[in-house]
Amino acid sequence: MSLNHIPVHYSDRRRRWLDSFARRLISSCGMAILLLMMLLFFWLIWVVLPLFSSPSLHQGQAQPLQDKSPLVALGNSGSVGWRIGASGNAALIPLDKPSTGSILPLNAPIQSATVAADQQSMLLRTAQGVLLLQVDTTSAQAQWRFPLGDKPLSALGNAGQPLALAKCGPNCWRMAQANAQGIQVITYRDSDIPEILNIPQRHADKLLLSPRGTLLYTLDGQLLRVWSFPGTVPHLREIHSLPRIPQSLHLLSGGESLLIQDATGISQWFAISGEQGPRLREVHRYAESSGEALLFTEINRRVFATLTAEGEFKLFASKQDVPIMQRKLDVGIAGAAFSPNGDALLLERAGSWQRDKLDDPWPDVNWRNFWQKIWYENYPKPDWVWQSTAAGDSYQAKFSLVPMVTGTLKAAGLALLFATPLALAAAMYTAWFMSPGMRRWIKPAIEMMGALPSVVVGLIAGLWMAPHIGDALPGVLLLPVTLTITLLLCGRFGKRWQRAGRELLVLLPILLAVALLTLWLPGRFLPDVSIWLPHYAQRNLLVASLAMGFALIPLIFTLAEDALFSVPASLGQGSLALGATPWQTLTRVVLPGASAGIFAAMMIGFGRAIGETMILLMASGNTPQTSGGLFSGLRALSANIAIEMPEAASGSAHYRILFLSALVLLVFTLVINTLAELIRQRLRQRYSQHEGQG
Repeated sequence: MSLNHIPVHYSDRRRRWLDSFARRLISSCGMAILLLMMLLFFWLIWVVLPLFSSPSLHQGQAQPLQDKSPLVALGNSGSVGWRIGASGNAALIPLDKPSTGSILPLNAPIQSATVAADQQSMLLRTAQGVLLLQVDTTSAQAQWRFPLGDKPLSALGNAGQPLALAKCGPNCWRMAQANAQGIQVITYRDSDIPEILNIPQRHADKLLLSPRGTLLYTLDGQLLRVWSFPGTVPHLREIHSLPRIPQSLHLLSGGESLLIQDATGISQWFAISGEQGPRLREVHRYAESSGEALLFTEINRRVFATLTAEGEFKLFASKQDVPIMQRKLDVGIAGAAFSPNGDALLLERAGSWQRDKLDDPWPDVNWRNFWQKIWYENYPKPDWVWQSTAAGDSYQAKFSLVPMVTGTLKAAGLALLFATPLALAAAMYTAWFMSPGMRRWIKPAIEMMGALPSVVVGLIAGLWMAPHIGDALPGVLLLPVTLTITLLLCGRFGKRWQRAGRELLVLLPILLAVALLTLWLPGRFLPDVSIWLPHYAQRNLLVASLAMGFALIPLIFTLAEDALFSVPASLGQGSLALGATPWQTLTRVVLPGASAGIFAAMMIGFGRAIGETMILLMASGNTPQTSGGLFSGLRALSANIAIEMPEAASGSAHYRILFLSALVLLVFTLVINTLAELIRQRLRQRYSQHEGQG
């Protein structure tokens, strides 16, 4: 026992106060860090949570109508609603202020109305003929227009026959009508002379034109025909025999999806490319949909709703097979229409209008859609797809997180597979075999590699390493084998020139020469191997993993070397004294004692790889896909956030889904670190007896 006593002046009041202050300061900083992490976690949840809120419908006030005649057609332009009554009155009624609006008398009862996909143009059939009427909302005050004059169209004179209408361009309308001779497709442009195409189909129960007028769907009993207009001659693209007679045909936003309503419900069809060109195929059948209900669609989104005579209202989205909302409304609703933005629902009942507020900002967003395969329009099969933007206005965003999660795990796993053997081998040699003089130089030099910015590593990998790997691909793949064989041969036959602790001085030039020869020689016999590969991308998983593995080596090396070096020296000395070789001592005594620290080093390196951004952003090709191999591109969660956050509109679904990606990344990192800490504690308890002996 030591007889040295602590001087009395070391325990004075000032020292106790400094100890207490330091303890409180450190505790406060630790609590502040934990609080900051919790605040970050809950803030991400607060931003993401509105994505999963259920749609809601809020009842509005009733607005009496001046025209009490039966409803023929109804529309909602946002601030103005329009109505066509059977008595021959066309009304425009403001929805944002109490007003009776303006009425345009058409001087003839309306027999039927055919509304185009834009919900602004319509064909009205009267006893005198057919009129083309349009709602003009471009001016300060909405008004009715007769684009082709207020006289009945002479080319459309057959009463009782089905009609179809599409606005095929500025001042261009395409109409279709069935008659006894067949189907006439009439196109009105700026000139007064219409262009007429005759389709040799004797009978049609229903007609439907695509929004641009490029396709015509005709229904004759259970036969569905699709006609296209590549030129002046119509072309019959396909014929389908449906199992049941449809009640109605509708198009979703963009005109790519066809909704067929029959006695059993509603199904979605869209074209899939094949050997004979695009062909319609039934993709979805919506559960709980009704074949007898009134069906109406949104203009700008792939959303539709059904309304039964009993007031059963159901809201559907194209990506989901079941209704996203169900409500019981009052009976007696004669018609309904969505607003252009889908945020309001206009209902007509008993001579009055009611404008209900609809809260459904992201109908396509569903937790399962982020992880399940979705069959998107024109895709050959269901798949995981991320494509947030496109040039077309009718584009349907695709937000699957699976490609980014897969890319993150593939890149991090392969980088760890590359970095771990090198870093651990270097740590074992440095801590156990290297001479102290060399260790004082080598260890700081490797640690300084960790200070290299990741953007510089990514720049070198993307601009210099990627093309060189493509040119020397066979040598790159053979490099691990040749270096391993070289090390084994040097260890077997190089005992004469080995100097304890200084083998690196001899081995390094040999390994460098073998590496250069391996990279150069196969390329002389097998040039341009990357061109032979069918799906080779210059910036691929291999390039990104090598670059990220290079960035992980200093981190794993430093932590593992410290863990090995911190094992009590008495354990190794005792093993050597008992006759064990240095290698046996390392593998059976030192490594088990340092296993907890080594495992922690690997998990910290894996966490660094999961969150890496710039290297993957610059060296991976940023291709969101799940099926790519070693020579295909990928996209990680962190890189996806960095790429798309600047262009995401604040508060949009895209914006919040990117925050969801950050939340998934954070949760994944926390789970991995928690599991790693549990395993590390188990390893530490398992080998705690060695520490006690030290």
